[in-house]
Amino acid sequence: MEYRSLGRTGLKVSEICLGTMTFGLYTEEAEADRMLGLSMDAGVNFIDTANAYIGGKSETILGNTLGARREEVVLATKFFNPMGSGPNDSGWSRSHLMKSVEASLKRLKTDYLDIYYIHHVDVQTPIEETLRALDNLVSQGKVRYLACSNFEAWRLMDALWISDHHDWSRIECYQPQYSLLVRDIEDELIPLCQHKEVGAVVWAPLAGGYLTGKYKPGGKRNLEGTRSEDGWCFPDRFYAPNTEEILTTLLEVSDQLGRSPAQVALRWVIEQPGITSAIVGARNCEQLKDNLLAGSWKLDKASMQTLTQVSKPRARYPKSMENAMFDRRNNAVEMPSLPDPG
Repeated sequence: MEYRSLGRTGLKVSEICLGTMTFGLYTEEAEADRMLGLSMDAGVNFIDTANAYIGGKSETILGNTLGARREEVVLATKFFNPMGSGPNDSGWSRSHLMKSVEASLKRLKTDYLDIYYIHHVDVQTPIEETLRALDNLVSQGKVRYLACSNFEAWRLMDALWISDHHDWSRIECYQPQYSLLVRDIEDELIPLCQHKEVGAVVWAPLAGGYLTGKYKPGGKRNLEGTRSEDGWCFPDRFYAPNTEEILTTLLEVSDQLGRSPAQVALRWVIEQPGITSAIVGARNCEQLKDNLLAGSWKLDKASMQTLTQVSKPRARYPKSMENAMFDRRNNAVEMPSLPDPG
């Protein structure tokens, strides 16, 4: 397992992060405990959850199972989603934020969070209010690093500028959706994260299970006994138009390498520029074992190129126009000829 610095910080996290969204829904506490042990034995030191996962059950189960192992992991959770029916039970406000962090600390049975994410965008609350409140939590020692998820590039940049301007603790980690089927972040968000030294920890690297090998090109997308049966998977509005071609190629490459499709899809994500870690969730230890093996090998150059090419997204303006400007500028320079030595 490789460990990578989280952006510009000194915090080291494993290239695979254990996601716990299934805890409390598909995964009972005893199996969650086994999954946690299996992950840590494989070198995973990074655990991701959120207060709204199964109404707080994910955090509760994680808190119960971590126990003395708490100090061995980098623990991340999130806030934003409704945790009650009141008008102040969701969003970015200082009011909701302060209640949320105390509730998460209690459920997780810890006195601090390593990483605290803003889960979604709140257009009703000034971001200055949120960033100031988060800075207060860092000063109090309840949170060590700040993060956000699902922000547009301009909004992330705005948040970074505001924090720098006020000398507040800034966002050090960004959590977007990213997989062979969803590569939108490559245009602006990944270059921004690289430029500003913000870590990128991605969710859905297996596209909700579609890239695990359980699904076949042209086959059913709702399989009994999977998350797709409950409508958790396949948000087609996000996916590339050539989804089935990508899946076909992934299956072919996996067969050639003698690796599972899930391992190959994960390795492709983990080895992309600017990616710090990929969040992997599972229902049970059997599924998790295969995913964790993605941390034990590297993709060869030919396989990487094949998968990158088949999943290449359509070029978008303005990048599609401005990419050629480097050559245009250089090619316009007329070099003076050397003096004739004769």
